[in-house]
Amino acid sequence: MAEYTAHVDAFIAAPPQAVWDVITSSEPHPEILAGARIVTDWALGGDIRWIGEWEGKTFEDHGRVLEVEEPRRLVVTHFSPMTGQPDVPENYHTLRYQLEEVRGGTRIELDQDNNPTAEAAEHSAENWRDMLDGVRTVVERLLG
Repeated sequence: MAEYTAHVDAFIAAPPQAVWDVITSSEPHPEILAGARIVTDWALGGDIRWIGEWEGKTFEDHGRVLEVEEPRRLVVTHFSPMTGQPDVPENYHTLRYQLEEVRGGTRIELDQDNNPTAEAAEHSAENWRDMLDGVRTVVERLLG
C-alpha cells in the first residue's frame, strides 16, 4: 500500500452545518468536482457514486460510506476508473473530511491516503484544494 497522504484544509465563513450540507448535497455544482452529482443514501457501508463529465468524457467514480458524523466527520472510499488502474481494493483511496467550528466559520480538512508517490499526493492535494475552493464559493453564494 502506498505511504503518501494528500492533505488540504480551508477556512469557510459559514457554520459547519452549511459546509456539510454542500459537501453531502446530491445537487451538482460546477465549482465542485467538475459538477459531479453525488449518488448515495449516506448509510454506513452504502455505495457512493460521483457522476459527471471531465474534458468531454463522462466519468463515474465510486466507493463506500465508512463514517458519517453530521456535521463534523465524513469518511468514504473513492476509486476513479479514469486512473486506468484496475478496480481492486488496493487502488482505492480513503477520503476523510473533518469539519471544526472556529471563530467566524468552519475549518475543513481533507485527507486522501494511498498515493504512490509524494508527487502523486501533491497532485491529489491540488485537486482537493480546488474542490474546497469550490465548496467555499457555493456555500458563500447560498448564504448570500
